[in-house]
Amino acid sequence: MIKTLQKHGNSQALVIEKSLLDALGIDSDTHLAISVSAQSLIITPVNVGLGSKAVAAALERLRPRYGQMLRNLAE
Repeated sequence: MIKTLQKHGNSQALVIEKSLLDALGIDSDTHLAISVSAQSLIITPVNVGLGSKAVAAALERLRPRYGQMLRNLAE
């Protein structure tokens, strides 16, 4: 795949198609580490935790059993 940069204000942007984002498992909320090696730009997803979707799913599973305890801890 060959891409060109697009003007974005006073900067240049590299647009990544949704199909490629899906294949990599990243979205607009994913933190990315950017590094340079020789003449290559390397972009890597950074694992900074579970993510909001995973936390919400976990809470939905836990609430029926531990909901009252979680409310008590929050007080």
